[in-house]
Amino acid sequence: MQAESDLVSRSNLPASSSQSGKILARMFLGFAIATATVTVTVDANAAGGPRYAGIVIDANTGNILYSENADTLHYPASLTKMMTVYLTFEALEAGRITLDTPVVFSRNAAAQAPTKLGVGAGRSVTVRDAILGIVTKSANDAAMALGEMLGGSEEGFARMMNDKARALGMTRTTYRNPNGLPNTAQMTTARDQARLGIALREHFPQYYGFFSETSFRFGNRVIPGHNHLIGSVRGVDGIKTGYTRAAGYNLATSVKVDGRSIVGVVLGGASTPARDNQMRKLIAEYLPQASTRHIASNVIAQTPATTPNVQAASARMADINRAKIKNDETAEAVDTQQPSSAAAFAAIAPKSANPLLAAKPAQRAASDEVASITPSDDGDEDEVDTVTTASTSKADTKIVKLQRADKAEKAEKVAKASKAERDPTGWVVQIGVSSSKDGASDLLDAARSKGGKALRSAKPYTVAFDGGYRARFGGFDDQNSAINACKALKRAGVKCWASME
Repeated sequence: MQAESDLVSRSNLPASSSQSGKILARMFLGFAIATATVTVTVDANAAGGPRYAGIVIDANTGNILYSENADTLHYPASLTKMMTVYLTFEALEAGRITLDTPVVFSRNAAAQAPTKLGVGAGRSVTVRDAILGIVTKSANDAAMALGEMLGGSEEGFARMMNDKARALGMTRTTYRNPNGLPNTAQMTTARDQARLGIALREHFPQYYGFFSETSFRFGNRVIPGHNHLIGSVRGVDGIKTGYTRAAGYNLATSVKVDGRSIVGVVLGGASTPARDNQMRKLIAEYLPQASTRHIASNVIAQTPATTPNVQAASARMADINRAKIKNDETAEAVDTQQPSSAAAFAAIAPKSANPLLAAKPAQRAASDEVASITPSDDGDEDEVDTVTTASTSKADTKIVKLQRADKAEKAEKVAKASKAERDPTGWVVQIGVSSSKDGASDLLDAARSKGGKALRSAKPYTVAFDGGYRARFGGFDDQNSAINACKALKRAGVKCWASME
């Protein structure tokens, strides 16, 4: 069965009244709960490749808009990292870690197969950079390091992942590692991954903006992302790509446009273009059918963050990190720095009190990650590269509890600043970020002087966020005019990125 199959099975169940539980029941009607002791086989087509599966869920109501093989077991590949990031967001919200907490790379983490950041054993990066490495480059070493920090070990974190999957209602998903590298026992379904995607958006709006990032600066290099739909399809704000030879080409996508909100998942695509094109088709067909009315306050109910495994792991985290720093041999990473020809910074919704670092941007690459140890047959593979970590601190890890009053104060300041800006809506072109408003204005002035007629009718403005100001041009009539303006700026040597606001 081809990834572009247009066979559609729809849910014709009546709409729920107001209870979130009824909505969730409709999302999971038609399949039995899988247990850890049952032996199963991942479905494959006659040609030996993974069988296509897809689903589109209305995130406002929980209605299934499209479903094909949605409950068939598949290998998740790097979609696994969505759960790793979910548990990281949970730890951030609970105050067990901060975005600046060091994440120490063990020998096991440093030895993970590409794609990876290439951090040497015994070295560390911040939680912020580990998350950015996961959502852009799909870094397997960063995912493993986060998992070991949060769970005490790879196995301990896998137990946490499975506990959380069950708590979220992901009844057919089994995790064995934090990054999705090949393991025949690690399985999921399109329905479960859509459910996780909605949970990420619903439960952590203050952190979800990480998934909109298309690049980040790491050491001396700007690392591009793999998600080709961000910036090219209106309303797409993440979530995650994935590939192994056994899994095929996977993609989970979140879309929000004009009050409508959907999450779609495609598993077992034949190639990156086939997978992306299938998702584009699903968005075009089913987004207009989505409701503009949010029936339940939480389509996916929030779950307690203090399961026994999480509590035990939290108590051990500081001691484990100190032991890693003391005992692991420090290995120098191979530095294969490559220049970046252009830059782009992913827009974060200005009304969100987002704690993300405004990393210096880079151009998205037209490539997908390979979460498999062996190269793919069609050559759709990243270069195996490593970079020198920007952080070599060996100080003891300190778990600093976030002060909720401070978070609320920051959120209020950002919200007020964003409201005061009265930003344009529609398509915009972002050219950079600055720590000060004057600096952002200088960027706009320099760009306008080089942009010529492409920016003649554009409106320059700045957007405050928790870390500085974004420099943007707005007032474009449509997507083409914004993209053409950005192309003109790039020809003039100005880095930019077009997006929908």
